Amino acid sequence: MKVVIQRVLEASVTIEGIVVSEIKNGLLILLGIVNEDTNEDIEWLTKKVANLRIFNDENGVMNTSLIDENGEAIVVSQFTLQASTKKGNRPSYIKAAKPEVAIPLYKQFVSQFEMELNKKVGTGEFGADMKVALVNDGPVTIIIDSKIRD
Repeated sequence: MKVVIQRVLEASVTIEGIVVSEIKNGLLILLGIVNEDTNEDIEWLTKKVANLRIFNDENGVMNTSLIDENGEAIVVSQFTLQASTKKGNRPSYIKAAKPEVAIPLYKQFVSQFEMELNKKVGTGEFGADMKVALVNDGPVTIIIDSKIRD
């Protein structure tokens, strides 16, 4: 399971001209799932992201978490995060989990993340053509792979 986390001043997800999620200060999280992902990956990753100290404290130092900031979040499923670009110029998405595996794990990730934050989390729509808009704060963008924990 891989995430790209972007600290944002605002973010939104629009599908067919309708805004389905919108936040102010918080995180936009792009989530890529593979077949090997498990509940353990979800638990570790949601806890890691919720507690990641990437927000500025009163001294302007990145020392507070999304939980500390009482910030908002949007989680968007993005299979292209699992792209392989080793051969040629056309990415291969063979590592990305198929919908029958990915959808339940995506829903479980969102649910677990809501429990970590003790609040509702915005989402996109799995498989939809989404327009994601954001104002990256910093910019701060971090990539975390649940299979690489050292």
